[in-house]
Amino acid sequence: MASSNLTVYIVDDDPAVRDALGLLLGVRGYRTAMFASGEDFLLGWRAEWSGCLLLDIRMSGMDGLFLQQRLRDNGCLLPVIVITGHGDVSLARQAFKAQASDFLEKPFDHDKLLAAIDEALSREAEHRGRQQRQLQGQSRLALLTPREREVMQLVVTGQHNRDIAPALGISVRTVEVHKARLMDKLGVDNVADLVRVSMLDS
Repeated sequence: MASSNLTVYIVDDDPAVRDALGLLLGVRGYRTAMFASGEDFLLGWRAEWSGCLLLDIRMSGMDGLFLQQRLRDNGCLLPVIVITGHGDVSLARQAFKAQASDFLEKPFDHDKLLAAIDEALSREAEHRGRQQRQLQGQSRLALLTPREREVMQLVVTGQHNRDIAPALGISVRTVEVHKARLMDKLGVDNVADLVRVSMLDS
């Protein structure tokens, strides 16, 4: 299913293919951006782009496999669906070795293409969601006082308030106050969630 905040980036040097894909995906509600070459996409790519890449293997100039590798080297994690009119086992192996999410031969079945795109976009949305949760957790951890951080580190190792108090030279009641405050700041209400958030601490 198309997602309004994710884009299908189409890289193909055949204008007829670009137009056909743009039309097919556009009427299905997908947001698209088209590029006539690997060089054009590489120049335009921004780290904040999200969605998936529909990439032709054989293009004049930079071919799709080389672009795929260059993007990986640059830290681009967009899922890649490789398309080609010259599909063979060797190319498929190379594409999957470079972590392509799917490999489709032209002329491709529209339903299979849409299914591959939906799966890639779903993976991307899940990845972005994890990133967002991690950033939120790290931001919340930064709100903790040094003492709250000390209490948290002991709580997540399984120690009870009565054990933490003498370890830090404070009363059990004070431990309870720090624990309540730090859990409120982190937006958690149980120790299991506290352990998960504490693992984001660098």
